[in-house]
Amino acid sequence: MNGTVAKPSKLGSQPFPARAEIVRFILESPGPVGKREIARAFKLDSVQKMKLKGILRELEADGSVQKGKGKSLAEPGTLPNVSVIDLTGLDDMGDVIGRPVIWDHDTPVPVIRMVRDRTKAAVGPGDKVLARMTLKGPKRSDGSSLYEGRVIKRLAQRAREVIGIFEGSSEGGRIIPSDRKAKSELKVTKGDTLDAQAGEVVRARVNAGKSYGLPSATVIERFGGEGGAKSVSLLAIAEADIPVAFSEDALAAASKATAAPLGGREDLRTIPLVTIDGADARDFDDAVFAEADSDPRNPDGFHLIVAIADVSWYVQPGQPLDSDAKERGNSVYFPDRVVPMLPEALSNGWCSLVPLEDRPTFAVHLWINGDGTLLRHKFARAAIRSAARLTYIQVQTAMDGKPDDTTAPLMDAAIRPLYAAYGALLRGRRARGVLELEMPERTAIIGPEGSVTGVEVRERVDSHKLIEEFMILANVAAGTELEKRQVGGLYRIHDRPSEEKLSALRDFLSSMDMHLAAGNIRPRQFNAIIQKASETPHARMVNEIILRSQAQAVYAPGNIGHFGLALRTYAHFTSPIRRYSDLVVHRALIETLKLGDDGSVLEPDDLVRMGEHLSVTERRASGAERSAMDRFMSLFLADRIGGIFDAHINGATRAGLFVTLDETGADGLIPMSRLPRDFYDVDAARHRLVGRDSGQAFQVGQDVEVRLVEAAPVSGGLIFEIMGSGESAAQRPHGNNAARIKKHKKSHKKPSKTQKKLRQTKR
Repeated sequence: MNGTVAKPSKLGSQPFPARAEIVRFILESPGPVGKREIARAFKLDSVQKMKLKGILRELEADGSVQKGKGKSLAEPGTLPNVSVIDLTGLDDMGDVIGRPVIWDHDTPVPVIRMVRDRTKAAVGPGDKVLARMTLKGPKRSDGSSLYEGRVIKRLAQRAREVIGIFEGSSEGGRIIPSDRKAKSELKVTKGDTLDAQAGEVVRARVNAGKSYGLPSATVIERFGGEGGAKSVSLLAIAEADIPVAFSEDALAAASKATAAPLGGREDLRTIPLVTIDGADARDFDDAVFAEADSDPRNPDGFHLIVAIADVSWYVQPGQPLDSDAKERGNSVYFPDRVVPMLPEALSNGWCSLVPLEDRPTFAVHLWINGDGTLLRHKFARAAIRSAARLTYIQVQTAMDGKPDDTTAPLMDAAIRPLYAAYGALLRGRRARGVLELEMPERTAIIGPEGSVTGVEVRERVDSHKLIEEFMILANVAAGTELEKRQVGGLYRIHDRPSEEKLSALRDFLSSMDMHLAAGNIRPRQFNAIIQKASETPHARMVNEIILRSQAQAVYAPGNIGHFGLALRTYAHFTSPIRRYSDLVVHRALIETLKLGDDGSVLEPDDLVRMGEHLSVTERRASGAERSAMDRFMSLFLADRIGGIFDAHINGATRAGLFVTLDETGADGLIPMSRLPRDFYDVDAARHRLVGRDSGQAFQVGQDVEVRLVEAAPVSGGLIFEIMGSGESAAQRPHGNNAARIKKHKKSHKKPSKTQKKLRQTKR
């Protein structure tokens, strides 16, 4: 498509254009065109116009073109020049993005980036607007189009419900909203409190119309909680609209569950399978075993068994337990609680591989060579009796030479063979060139009274990695079997980074004298850059930017492989207690391998919808978990206002700098008004802010010293100011930076020694 459009000319009898010529004219037009414009362009007479009308009807019917506004036609998947848009969130640069309210095409949904317009009312996520669309550039690597949207008018304001903490008073009470963007608290009259108690998490409807003072609201739902840390997870759960209560039918079915019959299953009860989990784990859905392969043709190889709780036997398609599990999509984990996908009677009972008790499992036998390559596999419905419930630290301590009473008898039969097999899997991982981006995982420590007593980095030892590699191998076998049998299932896919992100990454790396080759990118190329950067002060920054360039893993019936793990085929199979995707895979394998009458395969359209649904519930869960951690961090730091912390920059946007504290991993914002006085431009290519007057740059990955200015536990917000500015925040006005610079440009003070040193360093 070159943008050339035939110019209209005088009418006259001409040869009738071929269908391809008509389609090309429509597709290359800068906007929708109709029959009149086409007839004029090709000089058609009245008889030919009638023929054209029939051709256009056929092109629309077969999807070659789509109908636009009125009688106009356009390329399929094209947005009208004026469209109704739902604003859905913010992009990496802090700009509002949206999607069309109506989209019934097979093509990917376009991405719409809204242009800021100070002459229009401010809009944000949750608003619905009428906007003028401008197509920006060619289609992206995923087939979607990028549009620029300019607000014509706001059609509906963001949802008029809020979630927050209720604070009682003699007149009724107030609600402190959990949304960080909320401008004020809400007042509640006595008759509108729904008897909410102080400290409770509530949902309220904002009352229409104007009121004096604070806007008023009516409490419509109570979630409980007693204030402080005890309300944190409840806020996150309520905000994300995560289902908490199971239906009465589902609870009844779970409570009536009994031991599964073991007859007909492969009997693995004498095999010393063990579960290895965190110390605080309550459900154990995977058990592992390894031994040297007895086949003389595989002298350095191993035979592994991964046995997974047979959830599909207990949770049947279309039943109440299945409906509730499907709605949740996955379990959600918080520092102080879990919202499980299945009722506790199953997740901690019959579907948990409790030690020394018979349990039904869906097992996979795996044979690997000495380099960790999967040679063959076999799935089986099996019965096991876990030899022990072990923890990661317990197993690692045993391998380090200090076994306890539980691990000592299992060293030769279970633990040492597991590590030997792990060694082979590790060699295979290195040979594949898996993307190695290990980011520290932090969690809040909750005391007995519900208060946050500390923050710790989760320790990762070889026993963690051992279990991860065993699970990855089992997932590879599941994906391989689905593909081999050509049965409909859900794959866990991770696409390569988009060309747009790769181009931006190459520009960034070039500025640091690092180069990412063009062509078919592989994870090992990223690893080489990470390794090179590890020897420089820019290691953290390079890790951050490479991480942001990656696509998001999703569930889909079409297999494109897993880029990050460098795997051609991969399907989640190992956690059906907490992931519905694994249950879908279990059922598909049971059906196609004829391993029982409780299997099922979804229709292609249903699989597509299921993949989209589970990808959404996964993002919902991870968002809620992050939101809760932000609040726990804010609560933990609330009594340290004014404290000074070492931090590093993790984002540079028009809103300011986002920073992460080195001590706790807490994230917060340095607004533009808290930066050294200047006007800052966003340098998106280099992920930094640059002062117009000073030239001072603040870049992602850069170490900075910050002072905590504000902590809001209800919203999870932390506000910092940057140190070394030569001027305290209290001395500076907090209005618009640009206006302040213009007004006071002549009165700038001479830069301090600290500022001079910073400028010299950053330049």
